Amino acid sequence: MLAKYLFLYIKNLKLDTTRVIIYGVGEAGVAAKRTFDHDTTVNKNIIAFVDDDQKKVGNSILGVKILDVSGLTKLIKNKSVDELIFATHSISVDEKNKLVDLCLDNDVKVLTIPPHDVWSGGKLQISQIQHVNIEDLLNRKSIEIDVTGIQKELKGKRVLITGAAGSIGSEIVRQLLNFDIGLIIMCDQSETALHNLYLELDDRGNEANCHAFVGDVKDETRMSHLFETYKPHYVYHAAAYKHVPLMEDNPCEAIKTNVHGTRNMANLAVKHGVQKFVMISTDKAVNPTNIMGASKRIAEIYVQSLNNVLSDTSKSYTGTANYLNYVKEPATKFITTRFGNVLGSNGSVIPRFKEQIERGGPVTVTHPEITRYFMTIPEACRLVLEAGCMGKGGEIYIFDMGKSVKIIDLAKRMIRLAGLIPNKDIKIQYSGLRPGEKLYEELLNNQENTLPTHHEKIMIGKVREYTFDDVNSQIDDLVKYSKNNDDMQVVRSMKLLVHEFKSKNSIFEELDRIAKIS
Repeated sequence: MLAKYLFLYIKNLKLDTTRVIIYGVGEAGVAAKRTFDHDTTVNKNIIAFVDDDQKKVGNSILGVKILDVSGLTKLIKNKSVDELIFATHSISVDEKNKLVDLCLDNDVKVLTIPPHDVWSGGKLQISQIQHVNIEDLLNRKSIEIDVTGIQKELKGKRVLITGAAGSIGSEIVRQLLNFDIGLIIMCDQSETALHNLYLELDDRGNEANCHAFVGDVKDETRMSHLFETYKPHYVYHAAAYKHVPLMEDNPCEAIKTNVHGTRNMANLAVKHGVQKFVMISTDKAVNPTNIMGASKRIAEIYVQSLNNVLSDTSKSYTGTANYLNYVKEPATKFITTRFGNVLGSNGSVIPRFKEQIERGGPVTVTHPEITRYFMTIPEACRLVLEAGCMGKGGEIYIFDMGKSVKIIDLAKRMIRLAGLIPNKDIKIQYSGLRPGEKLYEELLNNQENTLPTHHEKIMIGKVREYTFDDVNSQIDDLVKYSKNNDDMQVVRSMKLLVHEFKSKNSIFEELDRIAKIS
């Protein structure tokens, strides 16, 4: 014992010792203390543990005093603390945000220890103690869903997910595995991404009731083969082009996939007697200022008007689209879910900022006032499953996205969480709004309002209704123009169908000026 304390005493005499507080006196906190003590390459001095368990406060562990968490503010300000390490995952998001802000304001680095089940061989490694992720601070209270209701509705069913290899589609697959599903059909055109998902399921031993189907929703023949072969009861339609600047440059492709592809899948769902079709939309479909958002709004309009004509038993299907002659009873119910950005999705702002920070900057923000809503991928997908089960057909479900986040504040916080100083260690540059980009997103347009549901995080948007035959005819024209690669005519036709579509920072603003003059 004397030798051990002599070693620690000499080690802590070094002038560059890092003074550390560990939050949490559980297994992780004790493991961190022991790891630091026995690693000669790390010169950290644990000056205190803090905990909210009053039974532990006042005691000592491994020679270090356990203090009440309520005194942490004073401790940080008076003890020249260099680092705070979170060794617990039971702390609330609000409390964690409060403590992180306190640390950053006092130039204290914030680190975290991963859950015990990810430690290498059960032993904590120095490399596993990392900076706090911004996602951990943007997370909200865990959303509760009606697991029993979803299980009852989906038990033994065959479920098709389009865009299954994407951020949302793959998470829907993972969550469906928690239920007693008969068969999960994973459809995507991306061979590599779909293969990787299948390998993930194989590693988890879940591949038995999953089938990977390579195909493009634009290909009606291939999709018809899918429906005839697997006869799905439910469809979650997540396949879409989603990147605003790319679609602004390629409007014809946005129509082919987001509109024509959705219509293909919806029509086949009706023809093959699918029980429910859940379309995943976006807040960019509200008062759209870009091609991507407008294309998703048109897809919303189509499935909603299709649902209305199917549910109106007083009307004959004669005179509408030919496939309606094949309608099976009860007719397919179409439900739309609409939400904002999801944290960590492919190509989203947070992974991009992380890459820029790791490269040493600069971090590029389009505009100092730009704001966005954020939701975690699992949270969004849980609400998609809940909304899909509660839907009776024709609804547009809108998710409570919480408070919008100012992107410049997000960038600064991410830099500071990495232990760096904004505009000193990492420069922040403004690149200007991209084509079609809004300063802020909306979940409703000015003519819409909402109705509550039994779930506090899900509302029903009351939107304008369209006549199915008119919509179908206009989409016929859109698809024809897109196949001719006539960008200008495509966008002109989109604006005729979606009157609130006004282009921003785009060459297509000229069409709005011409329309206004006319």
